[in-house]
Amino acid sequence: MSSLLQQLNSELSSVVEGVGKSLVQVRNGRGAGAGTIWHSDGLIITNAHVAQSESLQVVLQDGETLPARILAYDQELDLTALSVEAKDLPAIRLGESSALHPGQPVVAMGHPGGIMGAITSGVVIGVGAELPDMRPSGREWVAVSLHLRPGYSGGPLLDAEGRLVGINTMMTGPDIGMAVPVHVVKRFLREKLGSA
Repeated sequence: MSSLLQQLNSELSSVVEGVGKSLVQVRNGRGAGAGTIWHSDGLIITNAHVAQSESLQVVLQDGETLPARILAYDQELDLTALSVEAKDLPAIRLGESSALHPGQPVVAMGHPGGIMGAITSGVVIGVGAELPDMRPSGREWVAVSLHLRPGYSGGPLLDAEGRLVGINTMMTGPDIGMAVPVHVVKRFLREKLGSA
């Protein structure tokens, strides 16, 4: 393995190890998706389609399982804010989705097929509200060239420094994934909860 590849591998492992503590599993009684610890006081962000249940549970990295309640929900944005009774949780660092550009490396984290803390990596394809074949038009996305299997939904999309730049949402074609940009999540929280 070349020294460049060894360096990239080492850096990626370091990023994943640090951010993995902010990744949770969200169980809805029928299946499970992922979630991201937004605030240390128990605020979790996930997709609305993951949180479609009245009995939600959040599983932390150490295996502790906590009941969760919905604080805010937006089906059109596919975002939900959950709350668990916990303090001093490892909140994720926030990045700038508006600064992303095509070709920039990104990593998605989640729990595909029940594999806890899995990752997939790729590059940014595009960012914005006018990406082809996306509906409804005018909605902002981060489009990435990587494979988001079921179980990645609600998990973090990270930049090369391990900062959150989006919330994994769906696949739109072979190896094309879509994420909700982090600035859209901030706006959702301000509008629904009065804070981000």
